[in-house]
Amino acid sequence: MTHRITARPARGGGAAPQVDGSADTVARFIEDAAHSPGGHAAGVAFPRTEADVAALVRAHGAVLPVGAQSSLTGGATPAGDIVLSLARMNRVLDIGLDRVRVEPGLTLASLQEALDPRGLYYPPVPTFTGASIGGTIATNAAGAATFKYGSTRAWVEALTVVLASGEALDLARGRVAAHRDGYFEIALQGGVVRVPVPGYRMPDVAKRSAGYHAEPGMDLIDLFVGSEGTLGVVTDATLRVVPRASANCAAYVPLASETEAFRLTAALRDAARLAWTSGGREGVDIPAIEYLDGRSLSLVPDRLLARAGLRRDSRRPVALLVRLELPPDTTASQAFEQVAAFDERAAAPLGRFCALLARYGAFDATEIALPGEAARAARFDEVREAVPSAVNELVGLARRTVDPAVEKVAGDMIVPFEALEAMVAATREAFGRRGLDLAIWGHVSDGNLHPNLVPRSAVDVGAGKDAILELGREVTRLGGCPLAEHGVGRSAVKQALLCQLYGEAGVEEMRAVKRALDPASKLAPGVIFRA
Repeated sequence: MTHRITARPARGGGAAPQVDGSADTVARFIEDAAHSPGGHAAGVAFPRTEADVAALVRAHGAVLPVGAQSSLTGGATPAGDIVLSLARMNRVLDIGLDRVRVEPGLTLASLQEALDPRGLYYPPVPTFTGASIGGTIATNAAGAATFKYGSTRAWVEALTVVLASGEALDLARGRVAAHRDGYFEIALQGGVVRVPVPGYRMPDVAKRSAGYHAEPGMDLIDLFVGSEGTLGVVTDATLRVVPRASANCAAYVPLASETEAFRLTAALRDAARLAWTSGGREGVDIPAIEYLDGRSLSLVPDRLLARAGLRRDSRRPVALLVRLELPPDTTASQAFEQVAAFDERAAAPLGRFCALLARYGAFDATEIALPGEAARAARFDEVREAVPSAVNELVGLARRTVDPAVEKVAGDMIVPFEALEAMVAATREAFGRRGLDLAIWGHVSDGNLHPNLVPRSAVDVGAGKDAILELGREVTRLGGCPLAEHGVGRSAVKQALLCQLYGEAGVEEMRAVKRALDPASKLAPGVIFRA
């Protein structure tokens, strides 16, 4: 491999697309899912081609690339920029046996819809499938199934990226690696730029969306994955895909306490690893386990629980949502028989799963969506998704009716699984000491949970930010990462967490990368760090 690559002129040409500065259009883009206050934009442009993107970048001094604006960090909230919406670059360009090539504005849901007829699956998706491909690449997004499949970075095989100069890079994994002295060289029309590889050490955990990726000998493509649009605009992506398991199963497991939930999760993680190492002859293939604490479940509307065939149980106030992948030839009737007559020595994995639940006293209360019951499994997912939606609605309501300074305050923390209980204990102590209303949910199979403030006032918001910063220090001490899958964005709290993690010297190393590729700070200025 080489450490040098040559950029090319953008394909096509012509004038930059028109920027729509009308109040109605701009109003649709001044806020993302973080509900960060103060969003304002000079206008919005809707490119359709690589040439359009390049022309826009050349023509304007500050450009914010956005996809679905599902950011939870303010990373898609404009601060006077031209908003470059990639929503119209949403085509599937090619589908192969194990690869798919797409444009960045395509949503995850639309991608899966295109893959379904081929029996293919793109695994590293966050729980919100309305997110765009470009956005998930920009944040190295991850989600429930990271436990088995890893985060977005591992699935990106090629990218075309428009740089701040308006030139394009065609990146393919395995082609360009960092020089042994820690840099890349990129030949631009104006000369060769040397891009340094930061020297900080990233936490050794399954998820990291914590600034620029850095490791000795790294692939250049990985510098752009997770860079949150600050180094280039993705216009084309080639992703790996896999055959979709044809017999999926989901279980809703109510439990009496958080401690019981974490104990059962540990056993399920062990069963999953046993299945993967034994080729399915033992254990249970479990790609994802989600956790909802009691406060989270209290936010779920009764109608959604009823739609899923679930009910509240004060004796079991917390729950796990477990996803299973069964052998492809498992029929619904076979699965039903395995549930009805389970045994710890069962040959069938669903029988082994039920036996494990029984061992932990959880089987009788568990509800299972069997293969063929995709609609019911989707209802389980609706219950999970109702929690962040409810928190976001409460944040928005408090902002409108109590104080316009109210905003979303949430953590995105991951620790090695053995440190999970310590992290949760520290979370409850930090929020409880401040008298704050707290809901915790997330991807417990990874040790990645999301503590969310349910704010009643702007005073709560300030106290919640202090709690998150306190927790970030503890997560780092435990060997985790306080920025797991949502990115850093323009959130002052998350930028402070980034500085806690790497120190000011580490953030300055990121600034050196940014200066090399975008010396005028055109692309997403103020995202990840202030210039």
